[in-house]
Amino acid sequence: MTIEFARELETFWEKRLQEECSDRSRTARQSIALWLLGEDRGRFADMDERQKAITRQAIEYRYRILHQRYLGANPSRAYRNLISRLGSLAVLRNKIRTWVSLSRDRQRAVADVLQEVIQEMIESDRYIQSTIARIARCSVNPTLRNSLLLASIEEYCMRPIRNQPLLAYRFTNYLRRVQKGGMTQVPQKERIKMISEEIAPEAGESPISLLDSEAIATYQMERDGEEQQVLREEVRQEFEHYLAEKVDPLAVEWLRLYLQGHSQEAIAKTLDLPIKQIYRLREKINYHAVKIFALKSRPDLVAGWLKTSIREHNLGLTSNQWQAFWQDLTPAQQKIIDRLKQGKTIDEIAKQLNLKKSQVMSEWSKSYQQAQVLRN
Repeated sequence: MTIEFARELETFWEKRLQEECSDRSRTARQSIALWLLGEDRGRFADMDERQKAITRQAIEYRYRILHQRYLGANPSRAYRNLISRLGSLAVLRNKIRTWVSLSRDRQRAVADVLQEVIQEMIESDRYIQSTIARIARCSVNPTLRNSLLLASIEEYCMRPIRNQPLLAYRFTNYLRRVQKGGMTQVPQKERIKMISEEIAPEAGESPISLLDSEAIATYQMERDGEEQQVLREEVRQEFEHYLAEKVDPLAVEWLRLYLQGHSQEAIAKTLDLPIKQIYRLREKINYHAVKIFALKSRPDLVAGWLKTSIREHNLGLTSNQWQAFWQDLTPAQQKIIDRLKQGKTIDEIAKQLNLKKSQVMSEWSKSYQQAQVLRN
């Protein structure tokens, strides 16, 4: 089974790369395939259909990153693409701006700080170090190596950890190292006791150090990364189907181009439409995404993907954010939220509170948007 699935992947990507990268040499295509599929084919052993689907989606996601922003671009341009992509993360951009505003050097730009964080990762992050070594075994072409490395860094930085991209945590580690800190005084009469610094997750797996934040993050990524990609793809497909049916088939084309990283001007040019019409279409899609699809059509699917479910994730809010969110709710909204956390449906809540279903949905929608503002 391992050999059959591995050969299936090899055959598929050999054909795919020959079609889409015909301008590359056969050696370059083989290097890309090796980077995509990995050296250890034993990991394909005993995969069920669901695991195979996850693997296919994960490989497709990595290839899309490489093909869209790095393959064929000169090193300077490819590096700018990486900084631009990572700089577009709102949560990270806000963290950096806040730190810069509180630091002595307030003239630094987000891109400058990002470059320092990425450089530090390249020099010290064990996952990136192992990736560099693996890429060196994939190809001897320095330009292709550069493209593969930048694509790997983007994919790594974007992996979701506790509802935030991994790069946000790497930025926090960076701050700890560049700022003064540490334990300056140990109580003389108190003893600090460490029970154990390692855990063994499952039988046969290597132990993980509780003192190593990078090891913990890597462990969580291995468990969550590929599944998140499958959920993301499922949400995209469902939303495309919704847009085609409820809005306009043109909205599907806009969404695909937008997810590929195209600007509104580029989308207008590709679709041969006035820029004003594209902006109107964007607003329409945004309305349906937030107020209808995420709240009414497929709320469980979207919440599971974003880790913003009300029962398991408190709408993606931290404990402090949740307290502020709760205090800002009206008594009626608090009753609705409390019952949603208990697993009640909108119909059941409307009946219990003697309200119309539309009233419950209206208050829930307002509350959800308040949480979204706090989360962002």
